[in-house]
Amino acid sequence: MTQWLEEQARVRERRGLVRSPLLRVANDRMVDLASNDYLGLATDARLAEAAREAIAKWGTGATSSRLVAGTTELHVELEHELAQLTGMDAALVFSSGYLANLGVTTALGGPGTLIVADEQCHASLIDGFRLSRSEVRKFRHSSVQDAADKLANRTQPRALIAVESIYSVGGDAAPLSELLALAEGHDAMLLVDEAHSLGVSGSGSNAGWGAIAGTRLAGHPNVIVTATLSKALGSQGGAVLGSLLLREHLVNRARSFVFDTALAPPAAAAALAAVGVIKAEPWRAAAVHHNAAALATGLQAAQGRPGTAVDRSLGAVQSIPMASAEAALAAARAAHEAGVRVGCFRPPSVPDGVSRLRLTARATLTSADIDQACATLRSILERTS
Repeated sequence: MTQWLEEQARVRERRGLVRSPLLRVANDRMVDLASNDYLGLATDARLAEAAREAIAKWGTGATSSRLVAGTTELHVELEHELAQLTGMDAALVFSSGYLANLGVTTALGGPGTLIVADEQCHASLIDGFRLSRSEVRKFRHSSVQDAADKLANRTQPRALIAVESIYSVGGDAAPLSELLALAEGHDAMLLVDEAHSLGVSGSGSNAGWGAIAGTRLAGHPNVIVTATLSKALGSQGGAVLGSLLLREHLVNRARSFVFDTALAPPAAAAALAAVGVIKAEPWRAAAVHHNAAALATGLQAAQGRPGTAVDRSLGAVQSIPMASAEAALAAARAAHEAGVRVGCFRPPSVPDGVSRLRLTARATLTSADIDQACATLRSILERTS
């Protein structure tokens, strides 16, 4: 085993795929385009105060699984508010978004379930598919026709279509209305991962409420929503939202719920406070989109070829395709040294040949932050072209 580990280390080094955690210093002066704190709530005083009050009342930990003694009034209230926000009938909170995806896919999967999944689904969904023992057929990214072809002539009595509302790397949106029609036509469930749209998507009075709220999908019996509380909501945890019948099934069958210690009360309280902020301050979601557009515009002039430097998306995530994994890593390091933190995506996070820098717009970025980031990245891109 030691020899194999050494060989794996050499392969990673040779392919430019070595990863190591980057230390983030408190109150650093970096321009942050890497984190998923879309609304700037992770450091919001209201969330911190809610967490402090929860610690004083409940302590720092949940003490056990939800089915033993881990469910508090905070969990119940948070589930109610999440369901109301997204327009779904019920919610079940998990201790992470990863575990929420594992829980719902394994509880609904099995030899009698066919899973038809977008090829760009997140790793947490993919791991759930594998653990579920279901047959899995991947369809071309956002191709409703290919998804329909994969559903045709199925032999399993149950089917699940799995997508993300906003994809985590490219930032593009799934064709949810067409996929729901497909699910209805094939007596299938549509699972929508809202990790990167809750708090960001929506418009008007529903700004920040996610991609499902206010649409035909909200409360639909064929729709399941998963979400994380650790991105736009600035806390920790995850949730599955759907019908009351689905919630009851998960309480009894989702192993990542049944056998996991419950979400810590301070995190539940912070997430609950964040839901209130999203409802009261729609300007935050609007600011995310304004800043995303400003980033894209500022980078499209890179290398003197407008439109070629950044893949403009409708969400908070903007990405810059890079020639190789090594080029992406070198550019991310150069940006970090210049005071700009960006995401670096390379295999296995993305397929070979599509390495990229990922920029996440946040509501609290200033115009000076955006100008500095764009100038820094333009200079780096010009040097590496």
